[in-house]
Amino acid sequence: MERPMLDPELLRAFVAVTDHGSFTRGAAALNRTQSAISMQIRRLEGAIGAAVLDRDRRGLRLTPAGEVLLGYARRILSVSAEAMGRLRDLQVEGTVRLGVMEDYGTRLVPPLLAGFAAAHPRIQVEMVTGLTMPMLPRLGERFDLVLAMHAAGDGGGTFLRREQAVWAAGRDVGAAAEGPLPLALYPQGCLFRAWAMAALDAAGRPWRLAFVSHSLAAVTAIAAQGL
Repeated sequence: MERPMLDPELLRAFVAVTDHGSFTRGAAALNRTQSAISMQIRRLEGAIGAAVLDRDRRGLRLTPAGEVLLGYARRILSVSAEAMGRLRDLQVEGTVRLGVMEDYGTRLVPPLLAGFAAAHPRIQVEMVTGLTMPMLPRLGERFDLVLAMHAAGDGGGTFLRREQAVWAAGRDVGAAAEGPLPLALYPQGCLFRAWAMAALDAAGRPWRLAFVSHSLAAVTAIAAQGL
């Protein structure tokens, strides 16, 4: 004869009483009366055919059957909560609006969005790439989330990663060539642009803006050509 399935509500009462060390405190944690919790424990014991708790002068203690059941009860309740959360996620719908630096939008964000889309298939993602400094004042209005870069020690929000600024040039470009050094940069408002100009000024190295674009691909291609 098949045994009845374990009722998660009975297991929840059992775990609460065990964790809080008494029927009274366990009932309060579940917003139930003590008599209701006591009845649930009796029903649980009837379902498994063994006592799960003993009372003595020191309070409640688990029986051998209770010790075996407690681990399973926690796992069953955890899996149940996980399943319900996953099902709720499937029902969430709407639009998430992102503001992202272009290089992050092409290499960092897509793998993250793949996992997000699998977990939230009914959510549409709108992503704007470009300089993020103008996006920050519009966070909460135009954007739900902005991935922005700040100088070390500046800015708010949640820290995600640290980036190291480097110089890049084509293979045949000589950094020691005479005349002002041609630069291919993002428009004004880009931290890398400000850092590059400040570093060259501090080193006394003449420079000139040869190319400006919002496009990372364009800036990279032009720099590789040595413009």
